[in-house]
Amino acid sequence: MRCFDDENVIHVAGKVDPVSDIEVIQTELCLADLATVEKALARYVKPAKAGDKEAQRLVDVLNKCQAALDQASPVRAIAFSKEEQVVLKPLCLITAKPAMFVANVAENGFEGNPYLDRLREYAAKQNAPVVAISAKTESELADMSPEDKLLFLQEMGQTEPGLDRLIRAAFKLLGLQTYFTAGVKEVRAWTIHVGDTAPQAAGVIHTDFERGFIRAQTIAYDDFVAYGGEQGAKDAGKMRAEGKEYVVKDGDVMNFLFNV
Repeated sequence: MRCFDDENVIHVAGKVDPVSDIEVIQTELCLADLATVEKALARYVKPAKAGDKEAQRLVDVLNKCQAALDQASPVRAIAFSKEEQVVLKPLCLITAKPAMFVANVAENGFEGNPYLDRLREYAAKQNAPVVAISAKTESELADMSPEDKLLFLQEMGQTEPGLDRLIRAAFKLLGLQTYFTAGVKEVRAWTIHVGDTAPQAAGVIHTDFERGFIRAQTIAYDDFVAYGGEQGAKDAGKMRAEGKEYVVKDGDVMNFLFNV
């Protein structure tokens, strides 16, 4: 969403208003979901009245969705119980999905920006994170060497590029994390869900790894770097043997032992 003023950059609506821009898109999505909800209600209202318990639970959830969507409010803004979330999931409603808003600000627009403040206030009502980036700055960073990039960010009072913050926020929103496997030839990053166990993480590489899981040799990322790799961490006693119940932590470096 645009959150900066610039007379040289024309806005299609003639004025800068990030919330209005979102509402235009969101209204279309709400109308699409409303059609899905009304179709489902037409199918399940009669069985619910006849005493079908599952239909009754679904109709209760659908009625909540319909009331919100009629007001162009997304389904994700509704506080559903865990049981209701299970009932809602098969409907695959667009506005029930997690949302994140990205604010495009001027180079000096990260603080004291009324457009950004308004966007954050609006997003909070939907439990949606806001990530502020400067597209102009990101464009300049893309052509810099790592050394120049770091210096440039320091001059702007930032520690990392906006793209990195965007990726991190997206991972958090989706409940994802990363673990690593490291060998002589390559280091690989693997994406898993927060809360996954070691066998589940192994299964991302190959289902045989999960099926025949024995244990995982695990090193924390910071230790892996500090001690110069796997052998150094092992010599320092930083390698751990973890079993099937181990919950993988973000940044773990893992070697899986399995037998099928």
